[in-house]
Amino acid sequence: MASQSSNLPTAAEEGFKDAASYDAYRPSYPPEAVDAFLTKLNIAQQFGSKIVEIASGTGKFTELLAQRPESFTVKAIEPHHGMREKLVQKDLAGVEVIDGKADKMPIENEWGEACITAQSFHWFATQEALKEIQRVLKPGAVFGVIWNIEDYNKPKIWQATTTWEQRINDFIWSLDDGLPRFRHQKWKEVFDQQLPGSPLQVIKDTFTDQLPRFSLPLGEDSIKWTVWLSEEALASRLNTLSQIAVLKGDRREAWTKFFKETTQGDDVERNEKGEIAVHGVTFFAWTDRL
Repeated sequence: MASQSSNLPTAAEEGFKDAASYDAYRPSYPPEAVDAFLTKLNIAQQFGSKIVEIASGTGKFTELLAQRPESFTVKAIEPHHGMREKLVQKDLAGVEVIDGKADKMPIENEWGEACITAQSFHWFATQEALKEIQRVLKPGAVFGVIWNIEDYNKPKIWQATTTWEQRINDFIWSLDDGLPRFRHQKWKEVFDQQLPGSPLQVIKDTFTDQLPRFSLPLGEDSIKWTVWLSEEALASRLNTLSQIAVLKGDRREAWTKFFKETTQGDDVERNEKGEIAVHGVTFFAWTDRL
């Protein structure tokens, strides 16, 4: 594993520095969402399918692929050294962990029968990445993106299940640093940018290799879920968000106080263990490689 420089934004690099905490506290994906997602990618029940997984991180989704009965062959691309090393340590069957980025993958042309990015496409939703993803996929293969989105980290236009989750969502939005995240919903724009504006533009794009690479409209679906977390586990999960992880000094103290007050609210649902009901959705989208 040669390079230790990921070229990620500083906030992301700092926020993801504690790979062990990310691996321990970030949620996994509901089985029904994984089944539905892989079905849309045309690889469910397809034995031995070859999958390119970009920005695999510590392997939250990679583990699920490795456990599948289809015995997938996975090339897991990850630029962040700490996360990549955490994934290597898991020694997952059928998984090759590779140092690379979305726009520069050491994978041969038309190798993959599907490409997946989990919890990450917002970081590299560029034409350069789409071009590279198209290159490593076979014609007609499907590119899929998937995210776990807790109510406290949702887009503004989505409705939170509870008041306390909306309050934390508002707080997180107040820390917005302008870097791309799922909640901004800007990742979709890269697909719309494929569309030429006029017949003249079509001719120009043909000669400059800028024709659409993936089909539109995107397929989209989501599955709601609820998990029960202790206050400590919820705080640790929130701290895996890069904008919370980088808080220092007075700002860290203000966040800690706000979190304590918010989780003592009247609408915070707790079970007999004192664990808090946390709500969210698994959102996924897919598109065919042209």
